[in-house]
Amino acid sequence: MLLQVQDIHTYYGLSHILFGVSLDVDQGECVCLMGRNGAGKTTTFKSIMGMVAPRTGQVMWKGQPIQGKPSFENARRGLGFVPEERAIFPELTVWENLDVARKPGTDGRAMWTVERVYQIFPRLGERAKQLGGTLSGGEQQMLTIARTLMGNPDLVLLDEPSEGLAPLIVDAIGELVLQLKQEGVTILLAEQNLHFSLAVSERAYVIDDGRIQFSGTSAELEARPEIIQKYLAVQT
Repeated sequence: MLLQVQDIHTYYGLSHILFGVSLDVDQGECVCLMGRNGAGKTTTFKSIMGMVAPRTGQVMWKGQPIQGKPSFENARRGLGFVPEERAIFPELTVWENLDVARKPGTDGRAMWTVERVYQIFPRLGERAKQLGGTLSGGEQQMLTIARTLMGNPDLVLLDEPSEGLAPLIVDAIGELVLQLKQEGVTILLAEQNLHFSLAVSERAYVIDDGRIQFSGTSAELEARPEIIQKYLAVQT
């Protein structure tokens, strides 16, 4: 197993956010962590990446515990993080945003190059000399994903890629995720968009109030309308 999260409890100060969260991702999978806003998805990702340390429990990466390790060390171990807020460099060009993230993989190889990224993201190639801050929201999302790939990670943590995007752009991002899967990229996806998630993932976890409420295949989740209604439907 590539990644195993085992019974982690994470706090922000005195606030208990994650309650015994467990999940796993194997090589070549696309696994989705689903939940509403505030359910604990991003905190789970930050706990894995090392941006916040779980107080108890383990994060196992390739069989070794990494909980509490600095995020830059975990990036060197092969974890790549695509944040929800994108966080591109607005004053750098598309090419410069990609070039600054250039890093060989843990095996010393560089499977992802600027040229290969442009093949997967042709729109970025067309805008190579354009400043990142002038891109549309969908283009910035593509750039954020592409920049993470330039680090040649073994696993991509993809946080809310459809957030705030128009439906047509969401469909385009979904096609890109499917294409990355075909390229052999292992993905852990955090999402609240049910249609998007089920279309790209083999397995799913549902989190609510910091607790895992469901785990199974995407088909099993789709066949559980009571779970979808209780934990994923829009509340009014």
